[in-house]
Amino acid sequence: SLMWLWRKLRSMSNCFHLAVEAGDLAVTRSWYVDILGCELDMAEEGKWQDINFFGNELTLHSSTPRQTKGPERSRHHVDMGAVCVPHFGIHLEEEDYQRVRASVEKHTGFLDTPYVRFAGTDYQQETFFVEDPNYNVLEVKQMAKGHLGKVA
Repeated sequence: SLMWLWRKLRSMSNCFHLAVEAGDLAVTRSWYVDILGCELDMAEEGKWQDINFFGNELTLHSSTPRQTKGPERSRHHVDMGAVCVPHFGIHLEEEDYQRVRASVEKHTGFLDTPYVRFAGTDYQQETFFVEDPNYNVLEVKQMAKGHLGKVA
C-alpha cells in the first residue's frame, strides 16, 4: 500500500539511534513487537536486538533484569503533568497513536494515563507514559497540528 511505502521512505532519513538495557532480551523484545507493533531488525542472538522503533533504531541489550524502578528517576513539571525523567519517546500520527494506546491499555497499562497538554496552542498534544519490561520509560504522543507544532 502507499502507507507502507510512505513509512519506509520516512524511516530511511534522519534515523535516530538509542541503545538501552533490556533485561531479559526475549521478554523485552516481545513487548516492543507484540504491544507496540515494532519490527525486528538485525541482532546478535542472546546479546542484542535492533528494533525498528517507528523509523528509528532502538537497540535492546541483554542485561541483568532490573527488579525495581531505578533511583535515577525524577519527576519534572510540564504543563498539566509531572513527567518521568529520564525517558525516550515517539511522536505518532493519529491512527498509529490510537492503535498503540489501545494495545498498551489492554495488555500492560500506563505509567501515566493519557492526557492532553499545551491545550489550545500549536503544540497541543495527547501523551502517555509506559514502562517496558525492564522499567525503561517511554513517552508516546500525538501532536494535534502535526509534528512539532507544524500544521499537518
